[in-house]
Amino acid sequence: MYVRKQHQWTDREEVFALIEAHALGAWVCQAEGGLIANHVPFVLDRGRGEHGTLMCHVSRANPVWRALGAGVPSVVMFRGPQAYITPGWYPGKAEHGKVVPTWNYLAVNAHGMARVVDDPAWLLGLLNRLTQTHEAGRPQPWQVGDAPADYIDKQLRAIVGIEIPIDRLEAKCKASQDEDLEDRRGTVAGLRAEQREASAAMADWVQRAMEGTGPGGA
Repeated sequence: MYVRKQHQWTDREEVFALIEAHALGAWVCQAEGGLIANHVPFVLDRGRGEHGTLMCHVSRANPVWRALGAGVPSVVMFRGPQAYITPGWYPGKAEHGKVVPTWNYLAVNAHGMARVVDDPAWLLGLLNRLTQTHEAGRPQPWQVGDAPADYIDKQLRAIVGIEIPIDRLEAKCKASQDEDLEDRRGTVAGLRAEQREASAAMADWVQRAMEGTGPGGA
């Protein structure tokens, strides 16, 4: 991933937090006939390996797990807040007109070698962890144990586990760091005026960068 110096994002805890908050990863790996891409919800184990380990499951009918050989590289892409930025928000548009649109976004690419885990106990642990993570905070959280045991056993036989120890993390936070300060302030105001959750989230990142508390700050 191309990352300019201003957009480099090196805060490990923030990068991990983005992966956990936007768990549906775009997983791409090499197979004999070309690239295979799947969109899969992942669990991140922060403590396993130098850069953590990603875990997921796929349908046994999905050919991807049979294509994974030794030494086959994978990349899993996670995207956070993103927003179109119009030059209409820039004071510079009226002053000199030398402005163009851009797109702000946060993205993380996790590289590693995927391996298959065809173990019912491992899979059950993964399903419990996925469920507990995404059911947390609900009034009546669903648990794997709420379903009949024979039904869960059948589901486990229909899936295969995937584990990807992360060898390398690439993280990018493009939040208007390379724009003039007044244009950045105009961007924050414009994003907040849209009154959309995604725009407000990006406004927060632009504001943090201006204040020196985010990637490429001040």
